[in-house]
Amino acid sequence: MDEKISLKAVDQYSIHVANQLADAFFSRKEKISGPELLTLCEVKQVNLFVLNDLLSLWKQETEKLKSPYFDYEATPVVEALVQFQNTVSNHILINKTNLLPLLKKGVSQTLLLILAPYDFFSDTLDKKDGEVIRTKNLKDAVKYIKINKAPLEKLVSHLETRNLQTIAGKEAFALLDHILEEVNFTPEDFEPYLSAFSKLVPVSIDKFYEVKITQPVPEPKQEPIIEVKVVETKTVTQSISVENNSTLSKPTLADNLAKQKVTRLKESLTINQKFMFTKILFHGDFEIFSEAIDKLDRFDNLTQATRFLDDGYPDWDKESEEYEEFIEIVQKRFS
Repeated sequence: MDEKISLKAVDQYSIHVANQLADAFFSRKEKISGPELLTLCEVKQVNLFVLNDLLSLWKQETEKLKSPYFDYEATPVVEALVQFQNTVSNHILINKTNLLPLLKKGVSQTLLLILAPYDFFSDTLDKKDGEVIRTKNLKDAVKYIKINKAPLEKLVSHLETRNLQTIAGKEAFALLDHILEEVNFTPEDFEPYLSAFSKLVPVSIDKFYEVKITQPVPEPKQEPIIEVKVVETKTVTQSISVENNSTLSKPTLADNLAKQKVTRLKESLTINQKFMFTKILFHGDFEIFSEAIDKLDRFDNLTQATRFLDDGYPDWDKESEEYEEFIEIVQKRFS
């Protein structure tokens, strides 16, 4: 199982890279054009994500064009707006202050795409309750993805084949699970991209993953040393003095981290874990997996959760690594 990506580390590094790129360019010019933006970063994916965000901003602007007096949905108007969009896209001009947030996000998205593509897919398909994914919007977004793009391209193809204009996030996620097997997806080598980033800000792969602290093996518990002193008195009474040489040890950092409680399973699982648990424990059915997670999050204690799992899934292989990892996460939820 892969180590968990550290989003905080990714964000911090993205800020450094974005500042380096911006400082280098804007030391020569006050504003950057579209053609210049396409060659700003050696890792082209960064530039494409920035352009995609600009396109999204343009769509948000056009959505504001609603009026009780004019029909903005009329075919001639829509065609004119598309032409206008194409013209404007050829005349991009951005200053440093406005570019930096887009650039930082572009670097962050690129790092997630190359280091943890499953997490990137999850973020792309993750929608709030009630929201749906529009096939056209997903297709437009995928056009700007050039790294590890095969699964999302295949997903768009499936949606178009089914003639689906919209799809719920959970359904898209379940469909993507089957697609990953279908295309036999293997993430691209991240080393060339990290080498390119390192020219701007030196970095190693270890920086982007959360440190796993291993619990130290406890030392054998030392039995208290009892010293018996016999004191003679006039009444020939024996007085026994007990000295305990054992000391109380303070909890270590590892102990404290191990005791950290998982507040909600739904929010704590990584995309890798979701795929693995769905495939191995829930027979590839993402809907059943999601329902089980929702129920577990509603229980009040570990006893209820354990009874639910024992009764509902008696066929689970309790010797498997997947089972052990799942149960460990559930136990942390109620610890």
